Amino acid sequence: MKNIIVTGGLGFIGSHTVVELVQQGYHPIIVDNLSNSNLSVLHNIEKITGKIPAFYRVDVNDRTELDALFEKTSPDAVIHFAAYKAVGESVSDPLKYYHNNVGGLISLLQVMKKHQCHQLVFSSSCTVYGQPHHLPVAEDAPVAIPFSPYGNTKKIGEEILMDTTDIQTVSLRYFNPIGAHPSGLIGELPIGVPGNLVPFITQTAAGIREQLTINGNDYQTPDGTCIRDYLHVCDLAEAHLLALHRFGRSDFSEGKGHVEVFNLGTGRGNSVKEVVDTFEKVSGLTLNHVYGVRRPGDIEQVWADPSKAMSILGWKTKRNLEEMLASAWQWQMNLRQSNA
Repeated sequence: MKNIIVTGGLGFIGSHTVVELVQQGYHPIIVDNLSNSNLSVLHNIEKITGKIPAFYRVDVNDRTELDALFEKTSPDAVIHFAAYKAVGESVSDPLKYYHNNVGGLISLLQVMKKHQCHQLVFSSSCTVYGQPHHLPVAEDAPVAIPFSPYGNTKKIGEEILMDTTDIQTVSLRYFNPIGAHPSGLIGELPIGVPGNLVPFITQTAAGIREQLTINGNDYQTPDGTCIRDYLHVCDLAEAHLLALHRFGRSDFSEGKGHVEVFNLGTGRGNSVKEVVDTFEKVSGLTLNHVYGVRRPGDIEQVWADPSKAMSILGWKTKRNLEEMLASAWQWQMNLRQSNA
């Protein structure tokens, strides 16, 4: 299995996964509409790997173009990242999220079936659990009513995949990926105002943003701020290659089905305030931050039980919170230097 279509392959997680694929001898075929990514990422992937992957500017909602692309490239499998991901934006513009995240998946599956491509790694999310009753949360925890339209698109996506019995799927439920590649050449590159915590931290530290607003300090947590399970994006990227290795295995889903689900996290929770404090420690800077109201769609606290991924995929995280934030800051400083 060599030709791997990577939808959203110039995005944050997608670009790091493409690097891993190239370095492991695969032939990634990047499909990206550049709605929340930049073509410069492609050239930086080339700088890291010495190879420039195939790239097609195609929207997964455009079934005609997607069909032509499959006809041309004959992929063995697909890793599907192409989705909007900002919780707050999904609350304010839910139809945008349902159209792209659900509609795009359906379009992709239709084309995969037509071209007899039967293996998919799906980018899911811990948001499908809502606010879990027990922590850490394992894969057998109930899938709850999500707190946001974004989370609901991932829940619906998993339901669609469960019903699509002729496509073998590994669904990876990410917790909170942060950090950047050690080269400093690729990282999280949001267009416009960041929807995630760490880019907002680094942009504030770099003087791009006036201040960071921490959304809520009255949660039932030790310091009043939300708790999440942060993992390094390079650790996360490695999991996608291990997911590809699952296809064709006799023990896939223990012979009981066509979908496997894995939590990807460190198994530890850190509060937003802890992340800010740790960033100040690794950067030597004092971050201008204030507390604001809770953000609609946010849950209070969640962290993973990653033992299933460890035992079946052979995957575990390697990098700690300090390393994650140091790499994110290095990426931000490199961006500032390149834009100077």
